[in-house]
Amino acid sequence: MTCARTAPSLFRLCAISLDPPLGCHTDATQKREQAVAIFDLLDNNRFAPIEHRGGPYRLRLSLVDRRLVMSVTAENGAPVLCHHLSLTSFRRLLMDYRLVCESYASTEARLTSDRLEAIDMGRRTIHDEASALLIQRLKLKIEIDRGTARRLFTLIHLLVSQQLLGGGHLTRKTD
Repeated sequence: MTCARTAPSLFRLCAISLDPPLGCHTDATQKREQAVAIFDLLDNNRFAPIEHRGGPYRLRLSLVDRRLVMSVTAENGAPVLCHHLSLTSFRRLLMDYRLVCESYASTEARLTSDRLEAIDMGRRTIHDEASALLIQRLKLKIEIDRGTARRLFTLIHLLVSQQLLGGGHLTRKTD
């Protein structure tokens, strides 16, 4: 018996980049996290700009004035959309996720497997909440599935972390 191969979806990402790329403030764990998220995204994703006939698409993520800029082009480079997404509603989730990830990394060698599993469960819960929020916030511009949203949140977290380490601020400055 032979299995029929299905054609790849037109509503998927074929390339992802971060602007700026993760730089000198990034540790090996974060670089690995980025590589895994991008690999998993390119392997399996659902990415459908509303009212567009199909891709595949290239996605560039950047932070400008405390906003996530999602620049989407077709595979051939033709512009599809540029969406600016406020990160205000993600602020608590981004901070909680960063704290849980740091806690896991700093105590990994000292804790029992039960304790590490509890920390990881907390990380997954925050990740799930953030991916649901991302799906909700993008629904008028881009349709994505849960797995795509989870991996995109990982990349957003890495971009924000790099900006914070590089001297940028996620929160509003007050006088």
